[in-house]
Amino acid sequence: MLSPKLTLHNYNAQVSESLANVKAMNKVIRLSMPVRQQIN
Repeated sequence: MLSPKLTLHNYNAQVSESLANVKAMNKVIRLSMPVRQQIN
């Protein structure tokens, strides 16, 4: 996963593969973001 090249040949499968890659990248980015909490 997270390969710069699409491995599937069917267009719909490539779209699904791209969306899965974006979802995985967003998850990794979200994990590295600091959690902000408001201090009262």
